[in-house]
Amino acid sequence: MKKNSLGVIIGIVTFAAAVSAAITAFLLVNEKKKRDEEELERYLDCSIQ
Repeated sequence: MKKNSLGVIIGIVTFAAAVSAAITAFLLVNEKKKRDEEELERYLDCSIQ
């Protein structure tokens, strides 16, 4: 019984870590995309003037 409950706890912790990593990666990719778009917009504004 103890081995089974320990396995469940380890599984839950692993699942939580995986979900956390996925959310963090998603947020970082979105932030980078936003910065790249802002940088491109600034570059285009400066090159037009």
